[in-house]
Amino acid sequence: MEPIPRGGMPNMKLFKSKDTKLELKIRKPLFARGLRYRLYNPQWPGKPDLYFPKYNAVIFIHGCFWHGHDRCKISHIPKKNESYWRQKIEKNKERDLRNQQYIKKHNVRVLIIWECAIKLKNIDFYDVIDYIEWWVKGQAQSTEMSAINPMPTFNF
Repeated sequence: MEPIPRGGMPNMKLFKSKDTKLELKIRKPLFARGLRYRLYNPQWPGKPDLYFPKYNAVIFIHGCFWHGHDRCKISHIPKKNESYWRQKIEKNKERDLRNQQYIKKHNVRVLIIWECAIKLKNIDFYDVIDYIEWWVKGQAQSTEMSAINPMPTFNF
């Protein structure tokens, strides 16, 4: 990462927002299982990472740091320029919530997969992919996966 410029703001162009390693790790097995999706569909606010029109579902794959995952081992506020980062991450969280509420209001199910659910390896990765496939194909309500709750119970 490039050093923070004199103004204290990091160069945000350095951070990928599409086709991250985590996204690819989840997308490829889902595609191999026959699930077809659209990437970053601008029809929905927040441009979900995956949109499954056939199943009326979207998936957001959130980085724990950037999206301010609470009670997470991966997420933390940097000590340097702490007020800037707190404000930025809080705005991200507010925007994410607004986007999810809008999508749900249009009867589209939302699955949020937090980075820690995959990286901390509390469960087998193939079980994670099975869970995602079952969630997409079923009619379960919106939910999220994290290291704290890697495979939440389906609610219909």
